[in-house]
Amino acid sequence: MTFSDIFKSSFLENSVSFSALDTAIALLAAFAIGLFIFLIYKKTFSGVMYSATFGISLVAMAMITSLVILAVTSNVVLSLGMVGALSIVRFRAAIKDPMDIAFLFWAIAVGIVLGAGLLPLAVFGSLFIGLILLIFSHKKVSGTPYLLVLNCTDAKAEAEAMDYISIHTKKFLVKSKSVSKGNVELTVEVRLRDTEAKAVDELSNIEGITNAVLVSYNGEYMS
Repeated sequence: MTFSDIFKSSFLENSVSFSALDTAIALLAAFAIGLFIFLIYKKTFSGVMYSATFGISLVAMAMITSLVILAVTSNVVLSLGMVGALSIVRFRAAIKDPMDIAFLFWAIAVGIVLGAGLLPLAVFGSLFIGLILLIFSHKKVSGTPYLLVLNCTDAKAEAEAMDYISIHTKKFLVKSKSVSKGNVELTVEVRLRDTEAKAVDELSNIEGITNAVLVSYNGEYMS
């Protein structure tokens, strides 16, 4: 080993192969497409509690993934080490809406594609995905699902309630029935024809029904 070998730095050698222009283009493109994903997320959001931090994280995720892929593609040895380092990362945040997972994968995919240098694929792919999401988000469904919970005093009141439900709803399905002395509790999934307030009022006026509750139903049911 010579004296010059002692001061030879592999870090400086890697810095020479680093392309500032390619990195700037990839990060700017990731930022722009990340903002596009953020806007599509705001337009298609159908929940009640909107989280602005989740939308911002989509932009950050696209940029961070792009930066990681740029580093991986520049050095094979570094890519192997980075795969091992990232394998120990665990995310504990609970994601309740399946659409949020789709947006996360979209942001990650954009970062990977841009890091690989496939800018046209990232642009046209994102435009196509955004268009599809906008079309399906504005498509009207046949009816909003609700869960109708009824408390009846006897079988006669239960029969009258079911007759009313069969006439005034588009679809209905009994999810559960609980019977105790002097009380029958029904949980029915319904798609109403009229306004939900009117349906509850009319059901509560039926003799023998002591309680009628209508709650929003997102497709998940726990017995």
